[in-house]
Amino acid sequence: MNTKVFFAAFAVTLCGLPQARAYDASIVNAYTYYSLSVPTPTSLIVCHGFGCDRRTEIGLGKADYSKLAALLAPGKKSAEAERGALANAVAWFDRRVGPEAGTTKRIARAGAMTESGPGQMDCIDTSRNTTSYLIILDQLKLLRFHQIEAPVARGYVISPHATAVLRESKSGQQWAFDNWTRKYGEKPDVMPLAKWMSEN
Repeated sequence: MNTKVFFAAFAVTLCGLPQARAYDASIVNAYTYYSLSVPTPTSLIVCHGFGCDRRTEIGLGKADYSKLAALLAPGKKSAEAERGALANAVAWFDRRVGPEAGTTKRIARAGAMTESGPGQMDCIDTSRNTTSYLIILDQLKLLRFHQIEAPVARGYVISPHATAVLRESKSGQQWAFDNWTRKYGEKPDVMPLAKWMSEN
């Protein structure tokens, strides 16, 4: 472990976990709509089974914080580098929670016309889960160039689809982090939200 990563993990251990931050009402509403609470660094609810029908509580600890600090370390150079590091962290989170949630066999693009069941995730599940992962990274003060936004949706009637969203702090550009298009343990699609909104 390099020195910077060690001290980031050490600071979390020594100083305790940060207090839960206050988030925009739209973010809070994205959780309360499904009777969920905003995640904390010690606990999150993983949605699965389509539409957050199934929920598995996952506890996080010091080993997780050290791993996340290491994953985010390469992202300190720029906003672009941070998005790359965040994509790796989202994939790691998926692998971290999968064995406990029973989602290790989830497929890409699961929906009404594909395999369903408690081990699968639709875009409601993945957009909330990915937002939760990003919120935890924010609460651990590992984000430098981005801010969390509420999940958004496109194609409300025909082929509806939702994604997690980050806003680049300096430019204001919004970025989609779409994990639904990828199977278990893979990095999410990361693209400008405007481009994501234009796709079907």
